[in-house]
Amino acid sequence: MKKIVTLFLVATVLLTGCGSNTTLVEEIIFENAEKVSSDYDIIVVGGEPEGIAAAVSAARNGMRTLLIEDDGALGGLMTLGKLNFIDMCNGRDGTLLTQGIFEEFYNAVDGSAFDVTEAKNVFLQMVVNEPNLTLRLNCQFVAPVKDGDTIIGITARENGSTVTYLGKRIIDATVDADVAAASGVPYTFAGEDIGEKDRQMGVTLVFELSGVNWNKIFLTLNWQRFKANTFSGSADMGATKKMAWGFTEEGYGYEPQDDMMRLRGFNIARQDNGNVLINALIIFGVDVLDEESKAEGIARGKKELTYILPYIRENFAGFEKAELVGTAEQLYVRESRHIIGEYQLTIDDVLENRDQWDKIAIGSYPVDVQPTATQRYGTVIGAPDRYAVPFRSLVPLKVENLLVVGRSASYQSLAAGSARVIPLGMAEGEAAGVAGAYSVKQQVSFREMTTDKEAIAVIQQTLKEQGAYLEDIQVEPEPFMTHWAYSGVKVLRSLGLLDGGYSNDYHLEDQLSRWRYQNMINGVLKKAGIVTDYIEVNDQPPNRQIIGTMAREAAKLDGVKYENVYDIYKDALYERGIMTEELAPYFADGEKNPQAAEVIMLCANFYNWIIANHQ
Repeated sequence: MKKIVTLFLVATVLLTGCGSNTTLVEEIIFENAEKVSSDYDIIVVGGEPEGIAAAVSAARNGMRTLLIEDDGALGGLMTLGKLNFIDMCNGRDGTLLTQGIFEEFYNAVDGSAFDVTEAKNVFLQMVVNEPNLTLRLNCQFVAPVKDGDTIIGITARENGSTVTYLGKRIIDATVDADVAAASGVPYTFAGEDIGEKDRQMGVTLVFELSGVNWNKIFLTLNWQRFKANTFSGSADMGATKKMAWGFTEEGYGYEPQDDMMRLRGFNIARQDNGNVLINALIIFGVDVLDEESKAEGIARGKKELTYILPYIRENFAGFEKAELVGTAEQLYVRESRHIIGEYQLTIDDVLENRDQWDKIAIGSYPVDVQPTATQRYGTVIGAPDRYAVPFRSLVPLKVENLLVVGRSASYQSLAAGSARVIPLGMAEGEAAGVAGAYSVKQQVSFREMTTDKEAIAVIQQTLKEQGAYLEDIQVEPEPFMTHWAYSGVKVLRSLGLLDGGYSNDYHLEDQLSRWRYQNMINGVLKKAGIVTDYIEVNDQPPNRQIIGTMAREAAKLDGVKYENVYDIYKDALYERGIMTEELAPYFADGEKNPQAAEVIMLCANFYNWIIANHQ
């Protein structure tokens, strides 16, 4: 630990440009300062964990590497955002899928709930230990330097001046893909790709408490877990010596003063000094691409905490004497831009456990979509065993010499619900460092590499030699994938209208409820871009009502009107290919209450018909 602290002190002085005495520390400063140049093999923008992995990997592969970070410390979300409760990527057999540089970090901080100060030091040590790696803190990206469609460097703001750094290859590890966006890479924002551009998952302000009774928390949550396992089959609570999760009812029971906030169940992680960090306060109405809006969000969160703390003391076991120590410097932002690359990872890639010929990382985190301002609860769309992220998802369209890693890489928005997690991003960063080195040494472009199987094979082998896990994925199809209505499930799931939870159960054989159909039909019309009055469904909808509402909406689009006769409505759907021979037997009896499966298929056909004929 002494070595780590010393490195932290040296690098802090070096990289803030302070110090003038001829001391031993300054000699080290000047010795390291000689590494600063204007020309590098690889430039990594962003000192998030993903960027650290990319820079370390590139340096280890012989590249003269520059890592710039606009803050005064490394680690971003994990340190300045204090998100120290890691969302792990393990297969169902327990295999850690993000081995390599992430595992180095994980082992150094001793697990998935770490001390933030220790994490800062570990990240810094990983960087300082690489002789090929130059680090510039307090160095803010300003703009790309381009030659036509090729990025050849960056300009940055540093010590009050604008500087230019040139690089043969650039890796964008900023959380919002700032370099890519500024360079002209196309992207979507939030849920824009599924017709929900205004949908933004809430951001989180992590807060720190002292005075908690960990033994009481441990006993309470594990006793609740035991009871749940024994009697209800649910176990979404528990605790270890360093981390705890639960208090869901207590969290959602809080009535906020600011109606654009919400408290949820707690993710709790202990610090070495006995304090705990809490990931639970969701804030809405923040423009995540605007620094002033984010600062306002933090201020709003701090104000709300003055009301939250008394509630916590009264309602959370083990928190009776809790005191607020402070909050994170940064918000936990879950999504913003999704760049469009040579390949966009899809929700089917994730939930069907798909392999990719050019895989460079493997993920497994559940597809976790957090609540929005209009949704009280978030949802889990499904939970994979494991899936591959292809190299093509790091290569953006339209701009050469650039890779993008982390949560803003080329994923469709629903797939990003899983792929956004830091361990997977660090695995991508490591791969980007290897790919950058190969590209420089072989003088081949990233885009050329997306179709070069020999190049990808070399990168994969190098990653394995560095400790990465890249075994072929051979997962048997899950039961829901063989259901006759699965093609319909895929359509509605890709629109964010179906979720299977942690067990991938879409309740296909359940009788369809009023609310489920109402959400389904209105969701289809909204996602297809059709402006219509909100359809309300009364009581338990029989086949007659389901067929009628759908046929009337189809008729509106075609500018015709039908009599209120069940057979005529069915014929109208037949004519449009919405009703099929496969579905007809399920809807033969107009008074029958249908199961979800047949209505999901019908709604999927309805959506496909709208897209084909009214777009």
